[in-house]
Amino acid sequence: MKLSPASEAIVKATAGVVAANAETITETFYPDMFAAHPELMRVFNKANQAVGEQPKALAASVVAYAVNLIDPDAPDFTPVMQRIAHKHVSLGIRAQEYTIVGHHLMKAVGQVLGDAVTPEVAAAWDEVYWLFGCALIAEEAKLYALGGTDPENPWRKYRVVERLEESDDIFSLVLAPVEGATPDHKTGQYVAIAVDLPDGSRQPRQYTISSSPSGSALRVTIKRVRGIDGAPDGQVSNWLGDHAQPGTVLDVSQPSGDLVLDESDAPLVLVSAGIGITPVAAILEDLSRRQPNRTVRLFHADHRHDTHTFYPSLRRQVLSMADARAQNWYEEDADTAPTLHPARAGFMDLADADLPADPIVFMCGPLPFMYAARKALIAQGVDPEKIRYEVFGPDLWAQNPDSAD
Repeated sequence: MKLSPASEAIVKATAGVVAANAETITETFYPDMFAAHPELMRVFNKANQAVGEQPKALAASVVAYAVNLIDPDAPDFTPVMQRIAHKHVSLGIRAQEYTIVGHHLMKAVGQVLGDAVTPEVAAAWDEVYWLFGCALIAEEAKLYALGGTDPENPWRKYRVVERLEESDDIFSLVLAPVEGATPDHKTGQYVAIAVDLPDGSRQPRQYTISSSPSGSALRVTIKRVRGIDGAPDGQVSNWLGDHAQPGTVLDVSQPSGDLVLDESDAPLVLVSAGIGITPVAAILEDLSRRQPNRTVRLFHADHRHDTHTFYPSLRRQVLSMADARAQNWYEEDADTAPTLHPARAGFMDLADADLPADPIVFMCGPLPFMYAARKALIAQGVDPEKIRYEVFGPDLWAQNPDSAD
């Protein structure tokens, strides 16, 4: 899809101004939209709104899409669009809601930029928005259809059939559909769980499916979010921690996510920190069952050995494979931890990591951690195009210039 010639000229002339004010525009847009349509707060993550992550992610996405339309040398936007579509499907976003978003977003552009927004400028940027929106609507319709989901009724009832306490703040829920079979999913995907909270609000959160695609249930692994520096505790993770017990029925989305285990036999490097181990656990479980001869290197960072979720099962799977090795880093008590290889103290450092030739890399963890890991891997000669990542929450990867090659 392309902009009309008239709109392309206007977007080229105004893109710098819009980009410079993009965060202010989105910070204006969200409160205005929620005031007019409070029902949409049941779709959006309140915590991400409170700390400003959602406005930053939206601003970055719209600007990146506009640049892609006017600059033939800009990076392909398709992977970003597909990632956004998967997240929207997991949240049950519907096509008609794009009209609401478009109205309030263009209103915010006018409020922030004032007289600079002539009718011609407004029309050009409205065209940008609807090219973006229509591409997402089409991709999301395809994903709903492939998942057998009616977008008007995107939530399915699941019952907690087992609960596992992984550590003080991390627990796993094994979920089985109340009716019908467990849906197919790909290793590395996630589901959203929507919870009706005591204050009457409803909030969804996305959790990685930490089990491989087999059996009659899905396992999700959840970390209780503890507020830091005055921030409140996570509403949904703590509600689930307090109330989700065997027998509890939850609203769960169809499995989503574009960052999935590939079907090749290429060497694989898995890099994770903290609760970022959840997609890694699913990947390693799947590999040990279906591709036990595949070359795998697992690098993980955690606070201590006793906070290293899934350590026993990961150890068994690594030892069962023909060419799998693991290295862990612990911030505390590294010298006393019983690990596959002696754990290293402090933060992960991949400068001298034992890497196979020409690997595919999968990373999951906090953004600063992944920035540092990516730089170290590229310095070791890893192809940047083969480094893939998963972000829990809004994707702010492109907000940091250090994330570039």
